[in-house]
Amino acid sequence: MVRTALVTGASSGIGLELAKIHAEHGDNLVVVARNKKKLLDLKDKLEKGNDISVLVIVKDLSLSGSAKEVYDMVKSKNITVDYLINNAGIGNFGEFVDTDLKRESKMIQLNVGTLTEFCKLFLKEMVKRGNGKIMNVASIAGFQPGPLMAVYFATKAYVLHFSEAIANEVAGKGVSVTALCPGPTQSGFQLSAGMKESVLFKGKNLPSSKDVALYGYQAMMKGKVVAVHGWKNRLLINLSRFAPRWLVVKMARRSVHKG
Repeated sequence: MVRTALVTGASSGIGLELAKIHAEHGDNLVVVARNKKKLLDLKDKLEKGNDISVLVIVKDLSLSGSAKEVYDMVKSKNITVDYLINNAGIGNFGEFVDTDLKRESKMIQLNVGTLTEFCKLFLKEMVKRGNGKIMNVASIAGFQPGPLMAVYFATKAYVLHFSEAIANEVAGKGVSVTALCPGPTQSGFQLSAGMKESVLFKGKNLPSSKDVALYGYQAMMKGKVVAVHGWKNRLLINLSRFAPRWLVVKMARRSVHKG
């Protein structure tokens, strides 16, 4: 049976690679992002290279109500979403007193509000059918507070904890929820978040979006609840559990400041 994956933020980075992976496994796709040209190019490439169909939905998911608009469009096409991948997200960099509130409001809507609404809409159908998988792209940032990226870290903490909670609720119902937690990755994120000079990225040999996407796909297919990419990231997270909170926050700031 041919299945369908809905991927948000599919025009670049991890989302783009996840779309490719699903196409390679014979899944039809619904790809969502703001960049129409990139999505149409992706549709053309994936449909030519694989025996699948790709529905393009151009949508700014940082706007309230956008998730329902995407859902309604999918339903109008009589498409059943078997894999929901909430990958779209944005960040920003700087002290909270100086950063732009409008961008942070959009960040909260996109990273938290839209993701939650997508889960609400599609999870009900999955539970009713008795099958389906959700991947919410969180971050290792979700395990700690993040000075200089306070709102972004907080949104990813929400994604992590929310995913773990609903994964528990649907256990035994044929549905799984996975929180993918990458560390710094080669993608467009650092540029859009204004972090090109951050020590998180500058001069680092980072894992590729393809590597992270493949790891996330495999974790989702296995039904893993929390999937932290990279042994160094897993070690860091475990060590932080035993450190005093003040030290965890201090080290988090040191890890993201501009070098």
